[in-house]
Amino acid sequence: MENNERDEVEKLKSMFLSAWHNVQYSWILKTKTYFSRNSPVFLLGKCYHFKAEEPSVESVAGSCSDKASESELVIGSVVEFRRDFASRIWLTYREQFPQIQGSSFTSDCGWGCTLRTGQMLLAQGLVLHLLGRDWTWSDALKMDGLDTESWTASAARKLASSLESSFQGPKPPESHAPAPGRAEEASTDLNCVRHRKIVSWFADCPAAQIGVHRLIELGHTSGKSAGDWYGPAVVAHILRKAVKEATDPELQGITVYVAQDCTVYSADVIDSLQKPAQGPETETRVDRKAVIILIPVRLGGEKTNPEYFDFVKGILSLEYCIGIIGGKPKQAYYFVGFQDDSLIYMDPHYCQSFVDVSMNGFPLESFHCPSPKKMSFTKMDPSCTIGFYSRSVQDFEKISEEISKVLKPSSKEKYPAFTFVKGHGRDYEQSELTSEGEPRHPQYSSGDFVLL
Repeated sequence: MENNERDEVEKLKSMFLSAWHNVQYSWILKTKTYFSRNSPVFLLGKCYHFKAEEPSVESVAGSCSDKASESELVIGSVVEFRRDFASRIWLTYREQFPQIQGSSFTSDCGWGCTLRTGQMLLAQGLVLHLLGRDWTWSDALKMDGLDTESWTASAARKLASSLESSFQGPKPPESHAPAPGRAEEASTDLNCVRHRKIVSWFADCPAAQIGVHRLIELGHTSGKSAGDWYGPAVVAHILRKAVKEATDPELQGITVYVAQDCTVYSADVIDSLQKPAQGPETETRVDRKAVIILIPVRLGGEKTNPEYFDFVKGILSLEYCIGIIGGKPKQAYYFVGFQDDSLIYMDPHYCQSFVDVSMNGFPLESFHCPSPKKMSFTKMDPSCTIGFYSRSVQDFEKISEEISKVLKPSSKEKYPAFTFVKGHGRDYEQSELTSEGEPRHPQYSSGDFVLL
């Protein structure tokens, strides 16, 4: 009897905590985001212009049904921007997922946001790898905008229904079966299949190749556990390990390179991209794997140095850029673009329910965000990790050339944010590096890369 009472108490505590998470981590998505018509908007290397003669659109994040003049939307590329943004994979706090091994956590609310931003950046690299930069999700414009009333009401309804069910017994599980014919259509659409596969790699279950459970397990080697704070540099190394150890054949066609001490060693990246061609007595090399390049940097002391603002804009303007793991102090965001003096980002601080991706035709809506958010450059935390995608040696050479132009320091800054160096890391005096270019005993001080 005592065990039953204890179970009921734990059940009710879990319900209240779940409802509290839903309320606490929904506020950040309720406000509209306003964009200027007079300035271009950059999103992961693409540029959009919203100019039109008609009155300005209040918010790019509004509902598709808003009658802000459809002709105006076409002229101003607002639709194209919204479709592009909403097609990026959005990974947020989740709750009610399988318990993380070695802990009591069934949610990452309050501590997993940097892991989520790292997942989003990696997901964008995988989208480029398997789908291409021009790919967009067919349902991107069908999602409703987010508003205060509906989200608050949703949280209240969730609490009421949870408490009610505790007295009435469990309800039969809801059916999420796909609409008739949709599964058959998806099976014949390669892009749709790949889209779902990418999402499934980040699922919140122990078996997922790059899910939170796996990332936390790999973080143990860096002294991190579930519930800890993960900084952008630590997350970069965890992502590298996760991709390296992934068993899915399509993930084995890509690798992750993490720069050390703000230095990218070109020969190490090229070695990852190529392998010797088959046949005796040949020194030719052929492309082997695509590479995601992650570069942890610090853009100032306690605050981001304003001299680096143009550098960040230049990085986000490049077509090979897959975003920035960053944020503001104590909050991690995934930066994907900018307009004027504001960064555009995707926010992981919304608590959503666990989705079983093993279910045929599992719902995709919670993995895509209809509402972009903006933040002043002046609020940006100086610690961040920059990401690029390179499909081939030719791509890498182009990336190096274009980034070198962006890296030129201003008259006030003596040093660039990071550098490209020819040769291998082992050719330089770095005795503390392993053969894989990672520190034998990485040290991450709390002042370097601390984001919640």
